[in-house]
Amino acid sequence: MSAIIYSLCAATALVCACMLLSGYWRQNYRLLLWSGLCFAGLTLNNLLLVVDKVLLPEVDLSLWRTSVALISMIVLLYGLIWDME
Repeated sequence: MSAIIYSLCAATALVCACMLLSGYWRQNYRLLLWSGLCFAGLTLNNLLLVVDKVLLPEVDLSLWRTSVALISMIVLLYGLIWDME
């Protein structure tokens, strides 16, 4: 059951990333770009969660997952603070 939930979280993050990035390409609003890149990183984070907990439970990928999530949040924070329009 947890594999389904982890996969749905990854799919949701991917849909959000696609919608935000397509909105950026249509309207060229930079906050959409930073948000889309953040959700793309969160998609990767969720995919690593699936690999860590379901496919390779004997391998600890928590450092990789946390690093990807941190980088994703830093990208969004950069966009919110320094890229004001």
